[in-house]
Amino acid sequence: MQQDAGYWNPEFELLDRAEIAGLQLQRLKETLERCSRSPFYREWFRNAGFDPASLTSLDDIRRLPFMDKATLRGDDPTRFLTVGLEDIVRMHSSSGTTGQATVIFHTAGDINTWSNMVARCMYMAGVRRSDVFQNMMGYGLFTGGLGLHYAAERIGAMVIPAGSGNSKRQIQLMQEFNTTVIHIIPSYALYLLEVFKEMGVDPKKDTQLRIAVLGAEPHTEGLRSRVQEAYGLKAFNCYGLSEMSGPGVAFECPEKQGLHVWEDYYLLEVLDPASLEPVEEGKEGELVFTSLCREGMPLLRYRTHDLASTYIGDCACGRCHRRISRIKGRSDDMFIIKGVNIFPMQVEKILLGALGVGSNYQIILDTIESKDEMRVLVEVAGELWHGEVRELNRLRARIAEELRQEILISPIIELVEPGFLPQTESKAVRVMDNRDQARGD
Repeated sequence: MQQDAGYWNPEFELLDRAEIAGLQLQRLKETLERCSRSPFYREWFRNAGFDPASLTSLDDIRRLPFMDKATLRGDDPTRFLTVGLEDIVRMHSSSGTTGQATVIFHTAGDINTWSNMVARCMYMAGVRRSDVFQNMMGYGLFTGGLGLHYAAERIGAMVIPAGSGNSKRQIQLMQEFNTTVIHIIPSYALYLLEVFKEMGVDPKKDTQLRIAVLGAEPHTEGLRSRVQEAYGLKAFNCYGLSEMSGPGVAFECPEKQGLHVWEDYYLLEVLDPASLEPVEEGKEGELVFTSLCREGMPLLRYRTHDLASTYIGDCACGRCHRRISRIKGRSDDMFIIKGVNIFPMQVEKILLGALGVGSNYQIILDTIESKDEMRVLVEVAGELWHGEVRELNRLRARIAEELRQEILISPIIELVEPGFLPQTESKAVRVMDNRDQARGD
């Protein structure tokens, strides 16, 4: 395989829109044929009155019902298999952050396809054989670690499978082995800056870092900018989900004008989350994916509940694969308080733009005297925390006013000292909703 000009699979990355649509139709027909071997899908097709052989266009996929986590949880996962269990070489499961984990099975071919797809992502971001890749994601049932591990090895980079946690050791590894590329959860990247400071290490001057892949949780442009500035590197946004194999479903090119969805591997629909009808190109909606290359456990019309919009027009990088915006949040992450719909990402955008704010925050929802109240706990940078009280009061007032303008209500702002809020190397828990307990529900 020959790569050039940042293209890992130029024969697929540089397809035009008509070629992409033709390949998708071919692979969708092949996927439906495979699905007909599955006990679950045979019953699913029959209940929907759908004959897989009748599909003649990509729009025909809309004759099928949707799937989501509840669909996967509601049945024996082996009934989704389109191959024998003896052909399955691995299983992964989702993190279960929004409920019971879902199980996904992979054949050797699925692992190979996934590895090649993620290698495409990393190569596009500039990762090469000469790089040292430190993987700071968790390994095991979570797909995040292994997806980029296999891809980096396929490119030929040296891989340090550090896993998550042990922050001081992570920094030591970076220095000892001249790490150039890291894969890290965005909130942990901010937290690690405090450890760098504690150790007297400047990530800009004392490491060789040049690329960061940020994944596993939605984050704002403000968070990315803070990471890039503090580490002195280029940070790329990675999107994926366990049900679609894992990370790498969409990835930023160097233009950073949206994430390219690899449409030779996935059919993307962007739908209104209420009506489940398609939205206009460029409008925000819920992402729905159909896998096109999965052998062991294909998924059709899978509702992610992730909210994003698409970009209109071609990308300057030369790829015609559709681009999605960074994830605004999940439709099931949204909370309503005092009649206002609020996403945690709206709060993060304001906090990370405020000078003096540290690396962590938390939103707490309570019911006080029969009224819902929203508190935002914000860690303050060390130098400000130990400074003058009037500066803290100014920061609190500025955050309160900017949040009021953004979310249309006035939350209670509590400034706390650095390290006050719990910090883990896994996905950050940003919202604590205590209202049900207060009502006795």
